[in-house]
Amino acid sequence: MCSRFAVTSPPEAIRRYFEYRNLPNFPPRYNIAPTQPIAAVRIDAQGSRELVLLRWGLIPSWVKDPRDFTTLINARSETVLTKPSFRSAIRHRRCLIPADGFYEWKGARGNKKAFLIKPSNDGPIAFAGLWEHWQGPDGSEIESAVILTTDANQTLAPVHNRMPSVIRPADFEAWLNCGDISAKEAVQLLQPAPDDLFKMVEVSARINNPRNDDPDVQEPLQGHML
Repeated sequence: MCSRFAVTSPPEAIRRYFEYRNLPNFPPRYNIAPTQPIAAVRIDAQGSRELVLLRWGLIPSWVKDPRDFTTLINARSETVLTKPSFRSAIRHRRCLIPADGFYEWKGARGNKKAFLIKPSNDGPIAFAGLWEHWQGPDGSEIESAVILTTDANQTLAPVHNRMPSVIRPADFEAWLNCGDISAKEAVQLLQPAPDDLFKMVEVSARINNPRNDDPDVQEPLQGHML
């Protein structure tokens, strides 16, 4: 399960990678946690890519009260076509979630070790995501998102059996094009990342606290690169 990730590339580098038209400016984030705002790239009403902020933790449109609904931060790619919470979004509301790395933990409770998994080239990547629009009876609105996951590759397997589904730039258009590319076709893109895409380092327990959102949380523990 991906429950923390980071977006640290400069805004212009992310804009070049995802090729969206608007020009948002946002600070680097080193320790993004569930329910916080996350950046996402989707198709706007004019058919162009736009970057928006969404709540991390998908709220299906049929939910009566989000306060009584479990936070959905991940969705398994193997069941996304059939799960009631996701089957509409996978057909109509796919998005890309910019990231520069994510975190996983290994070990028994009270003795867990934290690991940063980041691209080998230190550049941005795209997680496969879905988004939803929820509107309450009082007119309040929430736009939210979920990160799709798949089986871990060999790099990550020693730490966790799942990983975020990564979409290659060559597949951005297919993933985002909900009008021409069916959900069944789109899920074929949700495969484990190549083993050489990521590198992994152990980091300190400071990452456990989401209030610690600074570059130091990514500092490798001496001699703990995997």
